[in-house]
Amino acid sequence: MAMLEIKDLQVCYGVINAIKGVSFEVNEGEIIALIGANGAGKTTILHTITGLVPAKSGSIMFGGTDLLKTPAHKIVSMGMAHVPEGRRIFQELTVLENLKMGAYTRKDKKEISDTLEMVYKRFPRLEERKSQIAGTLSGGEQQMLAMGRALMSHPKIILMDEPSMGLSPLYVTEIFDIIKEVNAGGTTVLLVEQNAKKALSIANRAYVLETGNIALSGDAKELMNNDSVKKAYLGE
Repeated sequence: MAMLEIKDLQVCYGVINAIKGVSFEVNEGEIIALIGANGAGKTTILHTITGLVPAKSGSIMFGGTDLLKTPAHKIVSMGMAHVPEGRRIFQELTVLENLKMGAYTRKDKKEISDTLEMVYKRFPRLEERKSQIAGTLSGGEQQMLAMGRALMSHPKIILMDEPSMGLSPLYVTEIFDIIKEVNAGGTTVLLVEQNAKKALSIANRAYVLETGNIALSGDAKELMNNDSVKKAYLGE
């Protein structure tokens, strides 16, 4: 059984039908890439999964619960974390305060402390800068902080929206290496990413979204060699 199963999802903004009956699934332990052009509906799908945007119809099942019938504030405590587009860290707070905000649904102080140590081990720069105001970090460091904050909730699955956006090539490589490490540590990943080549290089499977519909799906490596994907998304 899939960890996350989306069936016939429809989302509207007023009279605009943004998502037109999309269905896909994410199995435990996978990295799933959702690729497509700007405006295809990728971010809308993530926002609907996490309860930020209401759906017109369909179902989103996570661990046997329909998220469309679950208040957004309860979804995090069920084991789902969201790293939004543009990072959305708390600019005025320190790095450590940002990380602690990620653990707000948890009560066990020792478990929180252990998770913090794990995050610092994965992101040594965050430990070096734990007292620094988050808004003064570089773009790459802010992305690491957004990912670290998500990991503080000890999620079963992380939804990542454009983690490489606006980063230098060096940071892009580092961020994708970290995504692979996070997944290898047991966390399932649903990745929305404009850099299709990078996304497909680390994903198990992928779905190609075109104007609110799934146009293609399959093994990520096979899609990387698909002529239409190469032409439309890989610049080949």
